[in-house]
Amino acid sequence: MKDLKRIIISRTDSIGDVILTLPLAGILKVKYPRAKLFFLGRSYTEEVIAACGHIDSFLNWDKISSAGRQDGTSMLASVQADLIIHVFPRREIALMARKAKIPYRLGTTNRLYHWGNCNKLVRLSRRKSEWHEAQLNIKLASGITGIKNLDLPEIGNMYGLKDTEPLNDDLKALIDPARKNIILHPKSKGSAREWGVDNFKKLIDLLPEDRYKIFVSGTREEGELLDPSGIFDHAKVTNVCGLMSLGQFMSFIRACDSLVAASTGPLHLAAALGIRAVGIYPPIRPMHPGRWAPLGPKAGFLVKGKKCNDCSSGSKCTCMEEIEPVSVKKLLEEEFVGH
Repeated sequence: MKDLKRIIISRTDSIGDVILTLPLAGILKVKYPRAKLFFLGRSYTEEVIAACGHIDSFLNWDKISSAGRQDGTSMLASVQADLIIHVFPRREIALMARKAKIPYRLGTTNRLYHWGNCNKLVRLSRRKSEWHEAQLNIKLASGITGIKNLDLPEIGNMYGLKDTEPLNDDLKALIDPARKNIILHPKSKGSAREWGVDNFKKLIDLLPEDRYKIFVSGTREEGELLDPSGIFDHAKVTNVCGLMSLGQFMSFIRACDSLVAASTGPLHLAAALGIRAVGIYPPIRPMHPGRWAPLGPKAGFLVKGKKCNDCSSGSKCTCMEEIEPVSVKKLLEEEFVGH
C-alpha cells in the first residue's frame, strides 16, 4: 500500500482506549508522511484528538450515527479514505465503511461481520492475549506499517500530545510552584475496579502538607458521590470535580506533577502527558496491568502479586483495597522511569 493518501483509525470507545491507540497513529504518520490521518471517535474524545499532533482531522461518530445509515454512509464516503482500520470493532461502522466503498477495510477475524465487510483480515485475539493493549493495536496494523511490535517504554513516548490548550488563569492560580501538585482521581465511572475512597483518604493523611498540594478530580456527578465520604473536608484537599472541560483538564494534568488513579482515562492521560502516573490495578484478567498499565516516561503501577477469584464479578476488589497507601506514597516519591 504505497499510495495511501487518507487513512481512518476507528476507535469509538473510552478515553483510555483512545490514548493507547495514539502510538499507532504516530507509526502510520511516519510510514505515510503525506497521508491525511482521520480519527473516528466519540464526541467526548474529540479534545484528546485535537491535542494529538499525529491526527489531521476528527470524525465524530455520534454525529455520523445519528444521521442514519444512509446519510451516515454518505458522510463517511465524503472523506474519500483509502483505508479504514477497525481498531475497536463495531458492526455499524464495518457495514458503513463497505457501503462507502473505502477500498481497504482492515479488521480482525474474530468478528463474524468483518468477514463480509472487511477485505483485510488479521488473526488477532485480545481477550486472552499476553500483550499490552497498545501493542495489540500496533500488531493489528503490522501488515500495513511493517512494524510487528515495539517495547513498552518506546510506545510510552509516542503519543504526540503536543497541542494542549492554554490553561485558564483561574486554574493556573491553583497550582503551587513551591510544592508537588498531585491529582487524586478516586472514581472510574464504572470503567475499572476502584481502590476505595478510604484508601485515598489515608493517602492524603500520609502526604506532608508542606511538600504536596492535593487536588481531588472527577466529574460533577462523581464529586457528588464522593462528598458524603468526607474526602473534601480535609484541609489539604482542593476539590476540582466538575470544574473543567476535558481540554482544560488535560492542561491541568500537564501543569501538575503526579496523578493517582485506577485504570481510568485520566491515568492514561497523565502517563501520555509525561507526569508521574501511578495506577492501582487488580490481578485478574483482562483488567490486569499486563494489558492496561499506563505507559509513559514516569508511569508506574501497583498490583497484588496473587491470583484472585473473590473479585471476579462485581465492582468491589479486595485485592486492590489491600494495597497499602504507604506503598502508593513510596511509589510517588521514587525517581523511576517506565516500569
